[in-house]
Amino acid sequence: MSASPPVGQYAKAPADASRSPCPVVNALANHGYLERSGKKIYVEDLNAAMGQVGMSPLLGSVFAVPTYFEYHDPALAYMRKPVGAWQRAGSLIKNPYSFFDYFGCWKENQFDNKRKYLNLEDLASHGAIEHDISLSRRDFGEKQGNNDPQPDLIAEMLEFSSDGGKTLTIDNLAAFIKARIRRQLKENPGLVYGPPEHQVNCGQIALMMGCFGDGKTIPVEYVKAIFEDERLPVEEGWTKRTWWTMGLLEFFGAVSNLVAKVGVNFDVSETS
Repeated sequence: MSASPPVGQYAKAPADASRSPCPVVNALANHGYLERSGKKIYVEDLNAAMGQVGMSPLLGSVFAVPTYFEYHDPALAYMRKPVGAWQRAGSLIKNPYSFFDYFGCWKENQFDNKRKYLNLEDLASHGAIEHDISLSRRDFGEKQGNNDPQPDLIAEMLEFSSDGGKTLTIDNLAAFIKARIRRQLKENPGLVYGPPEHQVNCGQIALMMGCFGDGKTIPVEYVKAIFEDERLPVEEGWTKRTWWTMGLLEFFGAVSNLVAKVGVNFDVSETS
């Protein structure tokens, strides 16, 4: 049995590996910053891995820690007992991350020596941190499923570059999202895409632009590495932010900017 490549070195996922809908998370596994099999990922490991792309410890924890709350299928939300304001407030005091408990992907009985774990495929649990109108995955209700990369969507995203394929800008990606929404409203009768999903979608794009680009643009060759190879674009010249990591203020400002640029009017279910 051959030895595993050293941590940091890229290797394609093993044939039986568990992978997620997020190409960056998959890239972290392919570089060994997460278990390369993608199985039995513990919260401290996922949390630490977020720093490998230049996220601050606090911002990284906002995305990593809440995924270990229990998954609740949105389709069964009507069966859940209402949570009172005082109960909610008490939960937040005990665990501030419970504000994001809807990110929860953990499945009951996923314990290893009393420690919770996730398999990366759990991140595809619909309606948690996964959402319709992904940049590179089909919607949950479509036959291709919501977990596997779709080369045609990746190619279409790259075609939105306005400088001949050198970079993608925030405006380019906003236009791509608009086009995706318009098409999916027609092609996917079961589309679920409202303000919460839109915020998460824009948040994921803001992270990509902030961690791999300059906040406004990102080299297309970086995007290809991330989405086509699920690889950190080190060979293309990228280095992670170290002197000034991406924090909460920068992140939420970038999300607000992107939401405004996409300009979705959810009252009439169409883009402006």
